[in-house]
Amino acid sequence: MADPRFFTRAGPFTLGTLAGLAKAELVPGAVTEVQIDDVAPLDRAGPTELSFLDNPSYVDALRASKAGACVLAPKFADHAPAGMARLVTANPYLAFALIAGAFYPTVRITPGIDPKAAIDPSAQLGNDVSIAPYAVVGAGAVIGDRVRLGPQVTVGPGVVIGADTVIAPNASLRYCVIGNRCQIHAGARIGERGFGFVLGPSGFIDMPQLGRVVVEDDVEIGANTTIDRGGSNDTVIGAGSRIDNLVQIAHNVVVGRNCVVVAQAGIAGSATLEDQVTVAAQVGIAGHLHIGRGAQIGAQAGVMRDIAAADRVVGSPAMPVKQFFRIQALLVRQARGRGPEE
Repeated sequence: MADPRFFTRAGPFTLGTLAGLAKAELVPGAVTEVQIDDVAPLDRAGPTELSFLDNPSYVDALRASKAGACVLAPKFADHAPAGMARLVTANPYLAFALIAGAFYPTVRITPGIDPKAAIDPSAQLGNDVSIAPYAVVGAGAVIGDRVRLGPQVTVGPGVVIGADTVIAPNASLRYCVIGNRCQIHAGARIGERGFGFVLGPSGFIDMPQLGRVVVEDDVEIGANTTIDRGGSNDTVIGAGSRIDNLVQIAHNVVVGRNCVVVAQAGIAGSATLEDQVTVAAQVGIAGHLHIGRGAQIGAQAGVMRDIAAADRVVGSPAMPVKQFFRIQALLVRQARGRGPEE
């Protein structure tokens, strides 16, 4: 069970209710009215708890588990121990996410403005907002309905934040327009000036950064991630995208809809990612490149050229996955003193 000091559990729920919620099929013989109290990992779950299996590496843990019920794919159903109820679905991870969300729903925040918050009189506040101590809201900012600003959040002048967006402690937002239902985690920095300068006769001269950051609806931005405002055009994060912790997105970058950018990745200025691109951890993407729709870039890849739609690349410099592993195999043979055809 999750630590009750931090998480509030709902339920219990019947097996039938959970199967319906997850659109999973109960294996014949399961009693739909049996109650489930909680969710838990396979190795910790007890007879009144539900777990899930999505990775074949954990089949042995399934066989040994004492969970009362398990969400799993059809191919694993016969591996469950006797007496364990089986909720069968083609996508166990999604089904478990829906069930876990039912047990641990998003906590409703009581609206209110703490007297220690500093709010400019010209700012516009929507209905039922929650503004924590020491948050700062600048002149002309617009805060939508049911927005939550955590402690020490800074919202700069003119910033717009859409309805139902949550900004975690110590985040700062400047020169940006944020959509509805976004999640911006602790310490994120959105709208700082981009890394733009020109070498003049007596040193570096800053290039004015006159664009904004536009974050569309339903975007998640991780802790301590930085997204620079545009130099001329806007920096754009498309609807539904997920940006992990510790990501750097530079000025004028356009990230499409439903993209995933994983921790410690860096995207240089004016690069464009089309919709549904996946950028794995520690990837570096050079400036002014174009990454096609649905492309997948493996961890620690160094991208120095455009990537076509649906391509899968890895390595530095990044190359197609099959080519990368052929080269690795050749290097192993050479290291063993064998020829490429041996």
